[in-house]
Amino acid sequence: MKTVLLIEDDTTLRENTAELLELSGYNVLTAANGQIGLNMAKNYKPDLIVCDIMMPILDGYGVLNGLSTDKGTKFIPFIFLSAKTERQDIRKGMDLGADDYISKPFTEDEIVSAIESRIAKAALLKEERESDKNAIESNEGELRTLNDLKNFFDDNGTIFNYTKNNIIYEEGQNSNFIYLILKGVVKCYKFDENGKELTTALYKEDELFGYTSFTQNIPYRETATAMNAVELVGVLKTELSEILDNNHKVTLAFIQLLTEDLTGVKDQLLQMAYSSVRRKTASTILRFAEKINSKPEDLIKISRSDLASVAGIATETLIRTMSDFKKQGLIEIEGRNIKVIDLKGLQDIN
Repeated sequence: MKTVLLIEDDTTLRENTAELLELSGYNVLTAANGQIGLNMAKNYKPDLIVCDIMMPILDGYGVLNGLSTDKGTKFIPFIFLSAKTERQDIRKGMDLGADDYISKPFTEDEIVSAIESRIAKAALLKEERESDKNAIESNEGELRTLNDLKNFFDDNGTIFNYTKNNIIYEEGQNSNFIYLILKGVVKCYKFDENGKELTTALYKEDELFGYTSFTQNIPYRETATAMNAVELVGVLKTELSEILDNNHKVTLAFIQLLTEDLTGVKDQLLQMAYSSVRRKTASTILRFAEKINSKPEDLIKISRSDLASVAGIATETLIRTMSDFKKQGLIEIEGRNIKVIDLKGLQDIN
């Protein structure tokens, strides 16, 4: 019988979850705070640990850090269990070495499935460590994923801060830096032959932008501005090119990112060319909601001209269409702010 250590300060949730896991065939140990849980992990060496983030005395990050510095516990599978679902919290946990992240509330199938898969994965990794220690040592320091690359930006890049509407770079300028967004939203755009602004992309927190060519001195092909207070970390293009040359796995991940960007641009162009005005407007509102908010139903603070630019329609047409959406109960409009009321209704507009 596998042993699971559950570290959770909420008594009701701790007891209910422990009972659920016991009924699923696990031996369950429980701890009411992080410090007790860390001590129990070192004493009992459970097969897996499920741990809340926000706890008294020692939080979940502290528990994971304490486990990772102990040879006896560093390889125990670790799952965060928390109501904190912001991207930076998830990424911080994964950066520290967590194996998975389950958000409250959760179902029985979700937590049991996560535990089963992580225990199985840990067993396979243990076999690999024992059979090929030299291979593991030779790979130390290698960047393998986009997350590794973003950590490289965090550790080695230059910090830039911009206020709302500040220009980050302009079309035609020398493309020296590739950027990772630490906070805020960035809009990239071009002007057509009539001087009309056409939004080409929106980037949010934890996304990379500003890449043109890594082998040629090609200038930026669009202008980038801060849509709100923005904090960026930039790495020189020449430095990133060297990183990609020496880390083939992260190069493949970066190629996948570029492929997804091209697919997104293609979809946007097809929508602008063939979709109805109502569909263009609804889709654009949903895109901004996804980029700016952690929850689509939160207020979107965006100018009508920016919405129209992304949708590829006249501002007056967009305003009329949004008024129709308001009458239908799909959105609310408060000055510059838009609030999605009927998410599915917007998604279903043709």
